[in-house]
Amino acid sequence: MKKILLTMAAAAVLLVSASAATTRSNKSEVARNLHIFNALFKELQTQYVDTIDATASMRTAIDAMLGEIDPYTEYYPADEQDQLLSISSGQFSGVGSTIQRRGKEVLFTEPQWGSPARTAGIRHGDRILRIDGDTVGPDMDISEVSKRLRGQAGTHVRVDVRRPYAEDSLLSFDVTRGVIKVNPVPYYGLLPDSVGYIRITTFNEKTAGNVHDAVAELTRAPYLHGIVLDLRGNGGGLLESAVQVVSNFVDKGTEVVRTRGRDVRSEKVFKTTRSPQARRVPLVVLTDGGTASSSEIVAGALQDLDRAVIVGERSFGKGLVQTPRPMPYDGYVKITTGRYYIPSGRLIQAIDYSHRNPDGSVARIPDSLTNVYSTRVGRKVRDGGGITPDIKVERKQMNRLIYNILADNWAFDYATRYASRHPEGIGSAETFAVDDSIFADFKAFIDPARFSYDKVCESGIKVLREAAEREGYMNDSVAAQFAVLEGLLRHDLDHDLDHNIADIKEILDDEISTRYFSDSDIVRRSLQGDLTLDRARRLLHSPAEYRDLLLPHENAPENKTSDDAAR
Repeated sequence: MKKILLTMAAAAVLLVSASAATTRSNKSEVARNLHIFNALFKELQTQYVDTIDATASMRTAIDAMLGEIDPYTEYYPADEQDQLLSISSGQFSGVGSTIQRRGKEVLFTEPQWGSPARTAGIRHGDRILRIDGDTVGPDMDISEVSKRLRGQAGTHVRVDVRRPYAEDSLLSFDVTRGVIKVNPVPYYGLLPDSVGYIRITTFNEKTAGNVHDAVAELTRAPYLHGIVLDLRGNGGGLLESAVQVVSNFVDKGTEVVRTRGRDVRSEKVFKTTRSPQARRVPLVVLTDGGTASSSEIVAGALQDLDRAVIVGERSFGKGLVQTPRPMPYDGYVKITTGRYYIPSGRLIQAIDYSHRNPDGSVARIPDSLTNVYSTRVGRKVRDGGGITPDIKVERKQMNRLIYNILADNWAFDYATRYASRHPEGIGSAETFAVDDSIFADFKAFIDPARFSYDKVCESGIKVLREAAEREGYMNDSVAAQFAVLEGLLRHDLDHDLDHNIADIKEILDDEISTRYFSDSDIVRRSLQGDLTLDRARRLLHSPAEYRDLLLPHENAPENKTSDDAAR
């Protein structure tokens, strides 16, 4: 059966390849390939020895065809419309919790604050046993579990769960589905040093209005030193929403972005349509590798217009535009229809999906092949790889111990147990902190027999020993030195946990906080000790440095590395 599906997928790929290689006017080639595919599908349905699921087979062929283009062109059948609508509207109907498959189980990982799931009593870590009486077994795909939990607002779903670390572990909940709203601005406020801060997590229909309100309130502060727009981890959304956000800070009628499709007639220019609220307020935008698409339009446009200083890490590099198109039987396809270009004229797309390696993979455009453009006042910027910040603040590299604490859910499970032992609460968001007693409790929670991680030092010594043996350098004296080195660098879990106490406390703080505090409180707490935000705040308190960064400098580096990078 798998071979049959691959054959159908290959036929679909043949169709799209032929279509891409021809012009729109070459209808005969398109018709011929469609005829071949339809004939093949009909033969399989009527002649194959076993019954073939027509819907599943066709979906496999569609996904294979779209997979040859780019990862952003996606097909949504009628029963998956809520996924597409939630992108633009910022809301969907369901119980309001993320879920995750872990081995043979599916569990609730984060019931949203105020959601139907959380209101009904569902908590982080609850293992789903049944939905409306149907067993959620190891063979049920997680997408099917999600589909059963979603539904029209006002309808009911019964969920049976097993709660870990609880005496009465088998629980049942009657959840009334509701409209789940995605808040694009979970927090904004005036920081103690009179710097305004706005966190934007997505660009949907509500983003522009929420940011407008936030800017209006912040600019009423009598001693506002500037505003920080935090776009870290923002994967994008509606292009029009991004343009409206930029309009708060630049003159009316300013070009923010233009999109170009496969012919010149498809070009569209997007300009601001209203007067700015904060035309002269100093502005800093925070970016990282998760800043993508519409959020890159905001960051890139403000950089090209010399309106903001970009601080943080290089953004993701997605310069492709998607447009929903209706399909038969109430389906939709979100199709890449063009590329977007920010005011300097640069395209920031980091991967060229039209050129693939022999194995079918794609690679990021190397910096050596990117082009130099100029901002409005003549600063040098590059295309082809996201938005490069004016001040780089690199995040601390994650070691293998921290990686495994996260990847193997040690912190998640500990926070679940902690919450079960502290049902009365943990105080306010302003006062709670992970102290040494919590850290010691977490260390005791870890089972050394089940905790495994790549011990880099030991692996390195092994590789070096093998190389010495191959090259003929291994003798009794060298072997003795290796033995000494192995003794000095042998990993000890208790020592490694203590050595990483600061990072582990931060992880535990994040996990425990989500079980007690609102989204706004969690964002506010995350700002404490945020090196990238701290660098932005120092910049806004240094008007001379801020102005200097927005002026062209001959023979100057294209960006500056923060002194925080090595901390």
